[in-house]
Amino acid sequence: MDSQPEDRSPKSFPSGEDYEQLLDDYSHFAPPSEGELIQGHVLKLTDKEVIVDFGYKSEGIIPLSEFQLPDGTLTVKPGDVIDVMVDRHAPQVEGYVMLSHEKAVRLRNWDTLEKAYQEGLLVSGRVLGRIKGGLLVDVGTRAFMPGSHADVRPVHNLDSLIGADIAVKIVKLNRRRGNVVVSRKLAIEEDQLQRKAQALATITEGAIVTGVVKNLTDYGAFVDLGGIDGLLHVSDLSYGRVGHPSEMLHVGDPITVKVLKFDREKERISLGLKQLAPDPWENIEERYPIGSRVIGRVVSITDYGSFVELEPGVEGLIHITEMTWSRRLKHPSKVVKAGDNVEVVVLDVKPKEKRVSLGIKQLEADPWTTVEARYSVGSVVEGRVRKLTDFGAFVEIEEGIDGLVHISDLSWTKRVKHPSEMLKKGQMVQAVILSIDAANRRLSLGIKQLQPDAWETFFRSHQVGDTLRGRVSRASSFGVFVELAPGVEGLCHNSEIPGATGRRDEPALPVGEEFDFKIIRLNEAEKRIGLSLRAVAEEEERTRLEDYQRQAAAATMTIEEVMHLKGQGENR
Repeated sequence: MDSQPEDRSPKSFPSGEDYEQLLDDYSHFAPPSEGELIQGHVLKLTDKEVIVDFGYKSEGIIPLSEFQLPDGTLTVKPGDVIDVMVDRHAPQVEGYVMLSHEKAVRLRNWDTLEKAYQEGLLVSGRVLGRIKGGLLVDVGTRAFMPGSHADVRPVHNLDSLIGADIAVKIVKLNRRRGNVVVSRKLAIEEDQLQRKAQALATITEGAIVTGVVKNLTDYGAFVDLGGIDGLLHVSDLSYGRVGHPSEMLHVGDPITVKVLKFDREKERISLGLKQLAPDPWENIEERYPIGSRVIGRVVSITDYGSFVELEPGVEGLIHITEMTWSRRLKHPSKVVKAGDNVEVVVLDVKPKEKRVSLGIKQLEADPWTTVEARYSVGSVVEGRVRKLTDFGAFVEIEEGIDGLVHISDLSWTKRVKHPSEMLKKGQMVQAVILSIDAANRRLSLGIKQLQPDAWETFFRSHQVGDTLRGRVSRASSFGVFVELAPGVEGLCHNSEIPGATGRRDEPALPVGEEFDFKIIRLNEAEKRIGLSLRAVAEEEERTRLEDYQRQAAAATMTIEEVMHLKGQGENR
């Protein structure tokens, strides 16, 4: 058999695809270059090293100290996948390649930081401590955060952030120098903008939303609804009385509220808390019928009355006039005090106006209902002058019962222009009951009726033609007024005064002088007395004439008698 000649031609090389496969198959024999970031699988842990398979023909070793926390806790275990890189500067161990996890992490972190810086992404960090001008933050490498970038609002105590995990935004990065500057403020603002946009897209009027109490003011509370704030006014906190929001809320409290109004353009949101509960004014008339007696708590006092809380959100007013039957109450504080629990009577209920009228005096009987049984017309009573007016004086004869002494019933004789001429407020006086009108709560009193009517007495004891002495009390152009008795005056007209001229600057008779006057007219109904000085003078003149005539007659008889006697004497 012929032997075949030996093929001595050069063998053919593999194709392109076969060559790439061949390189992949033998690539693990080529050690990675220093600074190349690779991944490895943890095979086992020894007392000092961590053995890692990183795809090379030899296994790698990492010092165990790179995975130990200050307290000795290990952060790695067999089977973990970790980032590593060749560390040719570390002491070599025969048969192994020296690796570093810390350097790999730093390299990975710088890559992450550069990407975050270029794309404006947020990164997480932990505040390590306080340094000059700001804080030191661990973001995979040590970064500086200026104090002005710690928050959107000034932070007065930067130490409060030490140890906190925060989200930051990179504002400056220099990998060659290893410098990184971060800002928590920008991260917060970006988060707020995102949450605000989301909130604006979802919030609607009438919706029930949750938030966190952000700030308290005298007029309400601001609630963070997730990037946008809403105002919860103090009047919408509760149906009951709330003096300050701090009575119900604290900063940081989670809260569920109702959106009452939403102005999307102005980004203003009005919130309500009480609107989540039933309105206590519904069916109020059923719970508090008119005439019922209830107990409430005095919550405030004003000049005109007192407000009483019957239940949270329902308050009634006790007007000052409904506190006592007496009218001399000057201020409600004389009857009730804030915080008192009082029994009241429901007088009126107006659900639409949210008003309840209450009374205290109605707990006792109205004294006017029995006034006619306890007093009679003509009886004398005693009381205190409570009030003076132009037309008279009000006298309280008992609590809740006032009587009016009209100015015309103060004196029989004196011309009273104002009650203060005879009475003082608070003075105790006696009076006569003139009339009783219980239905209209009116009682008429008289003080002058305690004494006899001087005019009536005068008219009963005098008649036309009587002459009596009087004192000129005042003068006028048409005559003079003459006081005939205490409180009783008569008029002597100029025509009844001899020699009267009627001049205004010269009284017909001197004021203060006494003269005899004759009564020429009497009008008891109008209390008018007409006097005449002329009639007295004429009567005196007649009297003198009559006396003269009598004297003259007496003188004539005496002469005759003398002559008669003389004649008789001569005859003898």
